[in-house]
Formats: sequence, C-alpha cells, structure tokens
Amino acid sequence: MTDTLAYALARFADRTTYDDLPTDVVDSVGVRVLDTLGIAVAATQLDTSAAAVAWAREEGGTPVASAVGVSENLSPALAAFVNGVLAHSLDFDDTHLPSVLHPSASVIPAALAAAQQHGASGRDLVRGIALGLEVCVRLGMAGFDPATRNSVFFEHGQHATSICGAMGGAVAAAVIAGADADRIVDTLGIAASMAAGIIEANRTGGTVKRLHCGWAAHAAVSAAGLARHGLTGPPTVLEGRFGFFQAWLHDGPRADEITEGLGESWAAPSLFVKPYPANHFTHAAVDAAAALRARGIGPDDVTRLELGVPAANLRTIGEPIEVKRAPETGYMAQFSGPYAVAVGLLGGGGLGASFDDYSDEKATSPERRAIMAKVDVVPNSTCDSIFPYQFPAILTAELQDGSTVVDEVLTTRGGPERPLSFEEVTAKFTANVGSLLDADTATQFAERCRALGDLDSADTLLAPLRAVGKR
Repeated sequence: MTDTLAYALARFADRTTYDDLPTDVVDSVGVRVLDTLGIAVAATQLDTSAAAVAWAREEGGTPVASAVGVSENLSPALAAFVNGVLAHSLDFDDTHLPSVLHPSASVIPAALAAAQQHGASGRDLVRGIALGLEVCVRLGMAGFDPATRNSVFFEHGQHATSICGAMGGAVAAAVIAGADADRIVDTLGIAASMAAGIIEANRTGGTVKRLHCGWAAHAAVSAAGLARHGLTGPPTVLEGRFGFFQAWLHDGPRADEITEGLGESWAAPSLFVKPYPANHFTHAAVDAAAALRARGIGPDDVTRLELGVPAANLRTIGEPIEVKRAPETGYMAQFSGPYAVAVGLLGGGGLGASFDDYSDEKATSPERRAIMAKVDVVPNSTCDSIFPYQFPAILTAELQDGSTVVDEVLTTRGGPERPLSFEEVTAKFTANVGSLLDADTATQFAERCRALGDLDSADTLLAPLRAVGKR
C-alpha cells in the first residue's frame, strides 16, 4: 500500500537532496536556527526551564547531544526535549499563517539532536529542517478550515503546534538518520501515536504549554529511533479510518494541502519571525502606536484610543477589557492589546519591543496603566477580511485638540510581505542572548547560521551554547 499520503510525503523527503533546495529555503533555514536558538538562550533563566533540565538529567540515556545551557551531553531525545521547551517558552518563536503553527520550536530541536546523534553534516541538517518544516506546515494547513477561517485543531482544544511539530520533527530526524521512504512512513506512523497537546492552559493557567514543543521534539527523535530499530507504523496513518485526521480533526483531510505543489512551493520562507516578545495578535498594535509616536503624538496628546482588530482576536487580546487594561504581570501584558499600544506609544527596546518592556514592573506602572485606560479594543471589518493570513490592526487616536488620527497596519512585520533582514534577526538574537553570550561569540554564531550548510557538524554550532545560563 504505497499510494497513501504518508508515502507521498516519505517519497518527497527521501528524494529531495540538499542541492534540490531553493536558495531562499536554505537561507531561511539558517534564519530559523539563529532565531530559535537565541530564544532558547533567553529562556534558560526561567524556572520552568530549570524543571525541564532537572527532569532530563534524571532520565539518563546515552549522552551524545547538546541542550542549550546544559554543560553535559544528554540523550538525543532528552536534548531535543530541553531545547524544544526553551524554544517555545517565551512566546517569541516563529509562526506560520494561516495555520497559526509555531513550526521551528519542535522541528529544529529534533533535527539538531538527530544531527549530533548521527554525526550529520551541515548540509544534512539544513535538508532535514527544511523537510521537517514542510511536513509540519502541510499537516497544519490540512486542519485549517477556509470556511470558518480557523484551525479545526484549535476548535477541538488541541495544540496544532505540538501535534504537527511531532510529525514534522520526526521526518527531520528520520532523513538526517538516513531513512529511506519505507522507514519514513514507519516514523510518521509511530510519531502519530505520540503527538499530543491541549491548550486549556491558555484559558485557566498553568505552565504546561511550555513543554509542548519539547515533548513534540522528544517524540520526533524517539519515533525515528524506534523505526530504525524495526518498529513499524500504518501506511494509512494520515487518511485512514482511525488515522491522524480522523482522530484529531474528526474528518477526512484536505489531501491537496498535503500533496499540491510538494517540492515546488516551500513553507520555510513563508514563516513569520516575531520581532516582539508577545502574542502575535498584538504586534500590529505595537507598530500602529509607534506610527503615532513617529508623528510626534505622545500619551498626553491623546484622549481616547480605539484599537480595531479581527473579531477572532478579541478574546485573546481584548477581553475582558478590564483585565487587559490592567495586567498584573509581564506575562499577562504579552496578551494585552492595550499594553501593546502603550509599548508602541512610549517606544521599546530591541526591534521596537524587548523583554524588558514586558517586565512585571512596567506592566503595572502608573504611566502605562494611564495609557491603557484610554484604549478600547473593538472588532474591525477591514481586519476581519484579512485575518488569518495577516494579524492586522487599525488604531484610531482622538487628540486633545479635537482631531482624529488613524494608523493602519494591515501586514504583519516579520512575514513575507515585511520580512526582517538577516541583520535584524541577528539583532534580535543578540538582544535575546544579552550578557549570557559575549559579543564576539554571538557574532560568530550568527555567521555560522548564515552558512549552516558549510558546517562539518552540529557540534560546532551548538558548543558555545552549553555554558550559557545557570544550569
């Protein structure tokens, strides 16, 4: 049975060589690795990161792979776990639209661990990441409903990022290990029984979401290893009566999202790099308020601010408005439309907003509370027509002199329409690693990511990151 969707993906992965990858895909993979590992470095300071490292150390295994901020080697699956946890913990990792996946935080940790385990070259690593990202995004898009303009995964309470990330990461790990098409199918079949993630923590609290990409990367490396040792999976794992799509989406897949343009159109260059360390729905609000500041308009000039956003975004960044106007912590501020307006109007660090702008102290400061009290967040039909292919915002400011000023931000910074340059992503990386990595080492690391395919091994790339943090 070789005419299944899993075989279509497996044959594509098996037959695609490094030299088949378009230049923009190769370049994009380097950007993703630089961005993802910079976020991981920044996350080493979190208590949840300490918990993940402590658990990984307890689990043991053959120590052949590196985790960011961990001085000793870990087993491949556990190194992937730690790096995946770190990469996703700060809500700063890249995004695919309209699936609203965060692909790199699972795929890249799995690929790096597999590359160290198997002594793969930089070219093998780039190839594995590109193929893994492609599989991850195509599975996510197969769960996107154009009629409702929403992910069916999310409607079912499922975290598409970790579910699809486990599958994409598994393909990355398998091809890096030298798997042929049959073994890649088995790897997908095994990974599908290990993929997981529910998003209730977004609603009522808990830090478990930070584990999701780590567990996806762990599952990915484990699935590839189990297949290598002879375990098998169903060739109909995706479209079968009790397969991936029926189990997660309660429906058959849109097969064209899996196969159409496979090997011709690539996901990696279309991923959005986040310039600001906050929920992606808030980014256009930061830009719109910054545009007001660029006009010379300050907080004291404004009597009222109306932030128009897609109706679907309201529940995340605008409701309940009393809470969004008065976040108690920096983490709450990351999900507040009014706070994003305050950041843009006052001006932030980094590329326009940095982690320092989302501290608990600033989230509760009287100056920012005064600005947030002036902000209403409302649905906007223009934004609705663009969402979820972009996360737009329209900011209307009523001024003390009675005039009104409107700034529209209809495309999301960091996406294909407004990409960040390699230098800007390097600036984000440098800000993320801060004092944890000296300036010369940070510069050398960025240059290695720019020429990732030229590396002899992943060890060369990851060695400088062992010493960062306090673990």
